[in-house]
Amino acid sequence: MSLSKYKPKPKPTSKSDTKANPSSNTGMSESMVSPSSMKNVPTKEVNQQSDQTTQALSQDDTMVDDASFVHDAVLLQETVAAVLGLKSLPKQTDGNDQNSLQLSGIYVDATFGRGGHSRLLLRQLADDAQLIVFDKDPTAINVARKLASEDSRVHVIHDSFATLTGSLAALGITQVDGLMADLGISSPQIDDGSRGFSFMRDGAVDMRMDTSRGQSVAEWLEQVDDETLANVLYEFGEERHSRRIARAIKQMDSYESTLELAEVIKAAHPNWQRGKHPATQSFQAMRIFINNELGDVDDFLAQSIPILKPGGQLAVISFHSLEDRRIKQFLQRHSKGQYPEDENLPMPPKRPRYFSKPKRIGPSKAETSQNPRARSAWLRMATRTDTAYQQTDAS
Repeated sequence: MSLSKYKPKPKPTSKSDTKANPSSNTGMSESMVSPSSMKNVPTKEVNQQSDQTTQALSQDDTMVDDASFVHDAVLLQETVAAVLGLKSLPKQTDGNDQNSLQLSGIYVDATFGRGGHSRLLLRQLADDAQLIVFDKDPTAINVARKLASEDSRVHVIHDSFATLTGSLAALGITQVDGLMADLGISSPQIDDGSRGFSFMRDGAVDMRMDTSRGQSVAEWLEQVDDETLANVLYEFGEERHSRRIARAIKQMDSYESTLELAEVIKAAHPNWQRGKHPATQSFQAMRIFINNELGDVDDFLAQSIPILKPGGQLAVISFHSLEDRRIKQFLQRHSKGQYPEDENLPMPPKRPRYFSKPKRIGPSKAETSQNPRARSAWLRMATRTDTAYQQTDAS
């Protein structure tokens, strides 16, 4: 993983910069995640969503039994209804496993996880329908392959959804009827200490979504300089004390234990927030960076335009502002035909509108009561228009 082209951010110059709320997005970049290219672009929007808050809730709230969340798909009914272009799914009688809608078509679950959304979607599809599922995680892929062995409509792709177009082309598919994705880390990944995502359970400092390939966080920490590390913590964890924490991390003798890493961050952090572990934002930042999560989101969204049929549905769940902002701005750009780069032009060009007016919904009180990890989730959805795709407009 090359870091030679990385341009460090300047150190904050005012006291207000260092004492601001670490969960605020002010001053954060809108750049794609890439180990070799990060742009210093100030963020103009503050969003209250927080992936790190979600993880803190999941790991610090002793009143919650983690095992109860293993198979809880967030916004389940709403997402499946959205990807089918429905306001809601029809109610099913208890014990009725028959397909309720018998809809044909080709659909994609871009983040299979443990298959909660996929299974409910399959119950609405006809026998001639197809469901293509993606995931980076080998454990999730094993679950998906088991489902595929039981249901011939399911096709499994062990890769990032950033490979959407190419992976579907390999199956002879050029367009689909619906795309759905549930972004970010999953409960089973957090709950498995060996994966390295948790700062409350000991394990190797790995944090890779796909443990079969790529560089672990521990390997990266051995190589990275403290200036670059500080920028990653600031850029992708919105950590205001990034430089202080980075110096402490780089003074560690080894990076073999997540608990040891979390303790070092905890000791270095000067401004603890009640109810949130001081290592929350730093762990988020390293995970997002090492997995190129935001870059993958950008690539996936851009590919949704040519891959969706006219009338096709896009439904994406996000849990923190860095992801949600990207989805919001992408849909605004391509539903209104208003591009930021055109704002100062005397005669802005007429841009295509690839999506209908997007909608956003959050979880119900009942869902957040049952599953606290759902409380920071947002589902954004839109319908593909019949406007012909022009390759230069998908960014």
